[in-house]
Amino acid sequence: MPIALILLIGVVGAEDRVQSELRFAAHTKDEKTAGVWVDGQYVGFVKELAGDKKLMLLPGKHEIVIRQAWYNEFVKQVILEPGQIEQINVALVKSARLPTKDATGELKIAATPSRAAVFVDGQYAGHVDEFNGVGKAMLLTPGQHRLRIALPGYLPFDTMVDLRPQQKLKIQTDLVKGSITEAGSQVIK
Repeated sequence: MPIALILLIGVVGAEDRVQSELRFAAHTKDEKTAGVWVDGQYVGFVKELAGDKKLMLLPGKHEIVIRQAWYNEFVKQVILEPGQIEQINVALVKSARLPTKDATGELKIAATPSRAAVFVDGQYAGHVDEFNGVGKAMLLTPGQHRLRIALPGYLPFDTMVDLRPQQKLKIQTDLVKGSITEAGSQVIK
């Protein structure tokens, strides 16, 4: 089934009245920085999908998944009608899974665009801004980890990192513009 979503930046014209708009209400920092997937396609994080950056969808049934590290997935099924504005109230619940004490490797990530999603070993970890700058880094267990940085409209960056205990590592990359289907096809199972 083809993915029927359009991320609009700018003015919505008369021809777009058939589409529906999805809005998000989030209250905590973790909810605002959580990643959003529509029908398995990563589209950005909650707080950036507001204002001028509208999330427009074709009418029909859609699965909305919101993910944040150390929280349970928030999943909602919506059925949208033409011209409908649907608001999703994001309510994340902390996961019982806690970070392990063995996570002593530190990974910093600098990437352009900085709003790209970061996946470690197939799991959503956050977006680049959360792992770059003073006092910001991801803690990982020693060993090999698969890292993926992806954003719709760009080709994903994939690499393997091999961290030793207490090692500090920085990954830096610029994503290259490319097909939205190639960039956001990361499906987490």
